[in-house]
Amino acid sequence: MEKMKKEIRLSGSGGQGLITAGIILARAAIIDGVNVTQTQSYGPESRGGASRADVIISNEEIDFPEATRFDVLLALTQEACDKYLSKMRSTGTVIVDTSFVKNVTFLEGTTYEYPFTNIAIEKLGTALPANILSLAFLVKVTKVVSISSLKKAVEESMKPAFAEMNNKAMKIGFDLAEKVLKGANK
Repeated sequence: MEKMKKEIRLSGSGGQGLITAGIILARAAIIDGVNVTQTQSYGPESRGGASRADVIISNEEIDFPEATRFDVLLALTQEACDKYLSKMRSTGTVIVDTSFVKNVTFLEGTTYEYPFTNIAIEKLGTALPANILSLAFLVKVTKVVSISSLKKAVEESMKPAFAEMNNKAMKIGFDLAEKVLKGANK
């Protein structure tokens, strides 16, 4: 089996659901049967303060639980983007929410810029599922976990009252990523 290790940071501000997204991503990796660690940090004021979740996914032992050189960065705020871009691997993937991130200075690797929060508001009537929408996009473009495992992890992690909204958010994220991937293969 080929060695695989991915360090992923989901970052933004408190209240955007990034810690939940990190827990869901870690659960999806467990469902896929690989090793995973998940750590989190948020500022003193949970809503509006800085927030991040690190997920390391590997088919080998993981010797340090926090991401230090990111293979994937999801940044939902300008502050998070500015703070963490310098820790990207040159072959990494940066995904930003242009609803809040207006300037990305990552010249290597791959960058995806989409207004995830605005799309959630427009298509689902609320910003709440922007975390699930952007996580679905991330999973589809990076393949860090399987889509079926992500769906199962979302179902197991979220309240049944939000199941329909989260399923719609995942579909929107998957569809957006599919369009991007098809465009890249032309």
